[in-house]
Amino acid sequence: MNAKQYEKIIHELGNIIDEGIHIVNVEGKSIIYNQAMANLEKTNREDVIGKAFRTVFSHIPEEESTLLRALKQAEATLNKQQTYLNRYGKEITTINTTIPIIDDYGKVVAALETAKDITDIKTMSNTILELQREAIPEYKVTTPKIRKYSFKDIIGQNRRLKHQLSIAARASKTDAAVFIYGETGTGKELMAQSIHFGSSRREKPFLAQNCAALPESLLEGILFGTARGGFTGAVDRAGLFEQANGGTLLLDEISAMPYDLQSKLLRVLQEDYIRRVGGSRDIPIDVRIIATVNETPEKLIKNGLLRKDLYYRLNIVNITIPPLRERKDDIPILVEHFLEKHNKRFHKEIWMISDGALEKLESYDYPGNVRELENLIMSAVSLSDKEHVLTEKLLQMPQEAAIDNVQGDYDPEEMSIDKYLEALEINIIKEKMADFGGNISKTAEVLGIKRQTLQHKIKKYQLL
Repeated sequence: MNAKQYEKIIHELGNIIDEGIHIVNVEGKSIIYNQAMANLEKTNREDVIGKAFRTVFSHIPEEESTLLRALKQAEATLNKQQTYLNRYGKEITTINTTIPIIDDYGKVVAALETAKDITDIKTMSNTILELQREAIPEYKVTTPKIRKYSFKDIIGQNRRLKHQLSIAARASKTDAAVFIYGETGTGKELMAQSIHFGSSRREKPFLAQNCAALPESLLEGILFGTARGGFTGAVDRAGLFEQANGGTLLLDEISAMPYDLQSKLLRVLQEDYIRRVGGSRDIPIDVRIIATVNETPEKLIKNGLLRKDLYYRLNIVNITIPPLRERKDDIPILVEHFLEKHNKRFHKEIWMISDGALEKLESYDYPGNVRELENLIMSAVSLSDKEHVLTEKLLQMPQEAAIDNVQGDYDPEEMSIDKYLEALEINIIKEKMADFGGNISKTAEVLGIKRQTLQHKIKKYQLL
């Protein structure tokens, strides 16, 4: 295979990759510039390929160009955030990796850069930081703008829940870090707010940051702030640690935080100061950390998602919120609470729940926990007419909703194929069970499956 064929392969490969790719040869001319990069920088490929980099991109200061640095100094730049103006003056933000291409004799023959556009994410994170910064001077517990939760808002008399609440109440009297484990929908943030507003920090900010779905460099800037000149386009901006000074910072889904950033967080917790991204000044901070996860810490550590040393540093007070399926004795109390709440919201008058409806709710396992139960009650109340009793017909359980949607041709936009087939299976089992008066042996024989298999499916789908 000759050089032209290799070049053709590289060109085609570059055009099917989502990230921008720009390669400059030793003479400073652009030899590869894929469509993704052209779209990102709003530039025609024909205006770049074969042209001198300094001529086309004269608006970028030479000392700030990672491509030129790689070409002239053989210096690599990995996962660096850059904010700059494209040829049309539009500000864009990217995560760039630039490396020198070095031949077998140690000579730089080209420089390669990949870029991922995060302009929208960067804009969103800046907006969040600015809104929080503006709100902090007025931050008081009595501020009516945002609901502040306390322990009285956590509804339930379950023994395990009350034990965890007693731990949380004692924790609110200290400044120790708190680690909360609970499945999705169990009320982890409600518990975290209750600890904060029950503490001596109650007059100071309570800020929360979900650690999932953000690039490492952006999340680092959100947490620790940025310093002007720290990277291309950087401005002086306080991060959440500075904004929450004296108060509490909730780090939700902390296991989603990139592993390297977890080590930086650990250092901050150990030394009680932060340094803005790109800055050199140490800034003392006094922030209580509450961290949450929705999988067991042991599993997260084993899978390499949570640093063991960070976990031990945060796990001074450990709270485990039981899932709703393990505290079903609280369902009647929760239903009464949600009825009152959503009657007011929707101007309805449902005063009680029927025994059949309550039994139906108590037989469900709630993968979405208390949040899912509230959604079921909210839906029932909102759809009610003049009823004063919440009956079974007002409750649309998830399985029933899926079955109702199984009609006509399969539509992938309506539900996944797995859900569709599951709903079909439920329908078939229910029909055949009805045909044979609930006789499991005869139903299993007609369906061509073992009795034990049918029993398993009946239990799985809660059909009895």
